[in-house]
Amino acid sequence: MIQLKRSSILKMALAGSETTTPDGQGETFIFRSARIAAVVALYWFVSITMVFLNNYLLDNRELDAPLFVTFYQCAVTVGLCRVMQLLSGFCPGIIDFPSVSFDLKTSREVLPLSVVFICMITFNNLCLKHVGVAFYTVGRSLTTVFNVVFSFIILKQTTSLQALMCCGIIIGGFWLGVDQEGLTGSLSWSGVFFGVLASAFVSLNAIFTKKVMPAVDGNIWRLSYYNNINASILFLPLLLIFGDLGRLVHFSLLSDLWFWTMMTLGGVFGFGIGYVTGLQIKYTSPLTHNVSGTAKACVQTIIAVVLNSSSKTLLWWTSNMLILSGSSAYTWVRGQEMKKTPPKQPEDSATEKLLDEEKKSNAAV
Repeated sequence: MIQLKRSSILKMALAGSETTTPDGQGETFIFRSARIAAVVALYWFVSITMVFLNNYLLDNRELDAPLFVTFYQCAVTVGLCRVMQLLSGFCPGIIDFPSVSFDLKTSREVLPLSVVFICMITFNNLCLKHVGVAFYTVGRSLTTVFNVVFSFIILKQTTSLQALMCCGIIIGGFWLGVDQEGLTGSLSWSGVFFGVLASAFVSLNAIFTKKVMPAVDGNIWRLSYYNNINASILFLPLLLIFGDLGRLVHFSLLSDLWFWTMMTLGGVFGFGIGYVTGLQIKYTSPLTHNVSGTAKACVQTIIAVVLNSSSKTLLWWTSNMLILSGSSAYTWVRGQEMKKTPPKQPEDSATEKLLDEEKKSNAAV
């Protein structure tokens, strides 16, 4: 075997050495690298923009109606599903989207997930409203811990010592972050409470997604369609009970085009995050996707601190690094364990797929 020098390898790559894709088409190393970089950049852009946009909408002091903001974004998602279906009919070679005609039986089967989904996105938005983007990573950091807890309680699955140690690092980072945020005088206990609840329901949403997926033939877009229809209907009485509709009537910018443009953009980005999440997993891997999401959360926090001209202590930053490091380590540990797990245990495989659903769930709010 002839050993190639580094310069030779680099020269071959730059010259366009080809690999063969599963469909038989050749791709150069540069093309594949550029495509992966573009997909990751798109995911980061959509995800970070969506978080800041939601924070902007929820932080509106004139309109204290977080439930209405969430309801409107669910309604936009339903509308976009219909639009995508129509476009796929006109451009079948360009846009691939499943048929999403409404069926009452399917809607009832998806209903338990929709209840969990409403709790997840509502508590997530309430957390973002009270703590802001800078503390958001800490406030919403316990999803991985709840994944372990619910996997044991609901799925009867045990967790390795290494994975539990990773969860311990995350919990330590969470408590340190709460302590440091309290020292700055900007801690919102309501935001922390809603963040913990949101983390729990993100984990439950992933588990319920697995259970109802057969009702929609395993298609995530069809599930999103039914889930958001159910959520839109269930939100209506909640808007009356919690007074969001009353506040909306007295809102001075109700007829303002900019306000509705931002509201609609929030729904568009919420819909789009599902697509770019799937795209990133397709062109990289589930493990790379989770690592990318962790790095994105770090950059997102830095941007928020810079934009707010905040001054944070070393321990505050340490709490964020503990959470991000613990989350990345947990993903790696579970990935290594899954490689050693025999394929005859389908529940383990399905549970690991929920790590990817967690990103989609986070993005839906």
